[in-house]
Amino acid sequence: MNTSFWKAGHTPTLFAAFLYFDLSFMVWYVLGPLGVQIATDLGLSTQQRALMVATPILSGAVLRFVMGMLADRTSPKSAGILGQAIVIAALGLAWSMGIHNYEQALLLGLFLGFAGASFAVALPLASQWYPPQHQGKAMGIAGAGNSGTVLAALFAPGLAGAFGWNNVFGLALIPLVLTLVIFAGVARNAPERPQPKAVADYLKALADRDSWWFMLFYSVTFGGFLGLASTLPGYFHDQYGFDPVKAGYYTAACVFAGSLLRPLGGALADRIGGIRTLLVMYTLAALCIAVVGFNLSSSSAALALFVVAMLSLGAGNGAVFQLVPQRFRKEIGVMTGLIGMAGGIGGFALTAGLGAIKQSTGDYQIGLWLFAALGVIAWIGLHGVKKRWRTTWGSAAVTAARV
Repeated sequence: MNTSFWKAGHTPTLFAAFLYFDLSFMVWYVLGPLGVQIATDLGLSTQQRALMVATPILSGAVLRFVMGMLADRTSPKSAGILGQAIVIAALGLAWSMGIHNYEQALLLGLFLGFAGASFAVALPLASQWYPPQHQGKAMGIAGAGNSGTVLAALFAPGLAGAFGWNNVFGLALIPLVLTLVIFAGVARNAPERPQPKAVADYLKALADRDSWWFMLFYSVTFGGFLGLASTLPGYFHDQYGFDPVKAGYYTAACVFAGSLLRPLGGALADRIGGIRTLLVMYTLAALCIAVVGFNLSSSSAALALFVVAMLSLGAGNGAVFQLVPQRFRKEIGVMTGLIGMAGGIGGFALTAGLGAIKQSTGDYQIGLWLFAALGVIAWIGLHGVKKRWRTTWGSAAVTAARV
């Protein structure tokens, strides 16, 4: 990364956006690695466990749209502070009053959606500081906050075993409060920001077919990343009989791979083009998931394939958002909300769908194959639209995208 990048924007804001996103993702995802322990104590079925884990994903998807509008109308920083305060309050109540049944777990999941909505705050906050030639790097660094899922997968099951899973919510408050203080003191809104958008602007964006393509592509890359991250603790427990801590370690390895490759995926897209990068990543992810679907007897082989799949999906996340500012520079706030919402819906559908299929068929095979097929559909769609994009985005965008 050359020195021109570090001089182009506002580095403290970039890293404050990353930290905010990272800790928000940690608590947004926390029900995933705790799912087996919570389900055991509350007597939940596999499908109920999956829906509990998926609820924050769906809530976050819808709230990203709301938070995107709020960030446009006030500022990304103000929206971020409000969202973080709501999450802290929800976790504080869950910790102090306890979660005693399935319905209360779902209610907590709804409020944790505000943590998932941090996507619609962190990415515009970072993006608005940087010129087009550095968008892939900036969005990749800010978006690497996906790594917060690693923290939850690594530490939540072990902490739950030592102190009880309800006390994990209280322990999470410590880094969340510190992050809120840092974010409020360090982050700065960009001096030049797009004008606030009305609801009509979102509807207008949806009238553009490119919006739907981007929503599909991100629902596969980010939805796949988040859906697998949320499902894998239960998958390794159900498929190989792992205890929650070991399942968390295996999941953390997969999630770390995907998180690590998000910024590198953005940088690679800056170099060889977002579309070329995505085509390769869809191919790798679909192949790996399809092979895992054969119910491999070796947990190590399954782990290796999941790691490659998550690497590909993580890099794909960075590539998608290398392309978004080129196509929607003036509508970045609107499109960040819409595309992020689509990614969250994809994650919810994958998590809940895999749980429902496991409940009805006894294994995850059909669900994994369906997801692999969706990756193939995304590949075909992207390959099909690239020629039109070559002629409609304009010469500057074509040069940057290297279609």
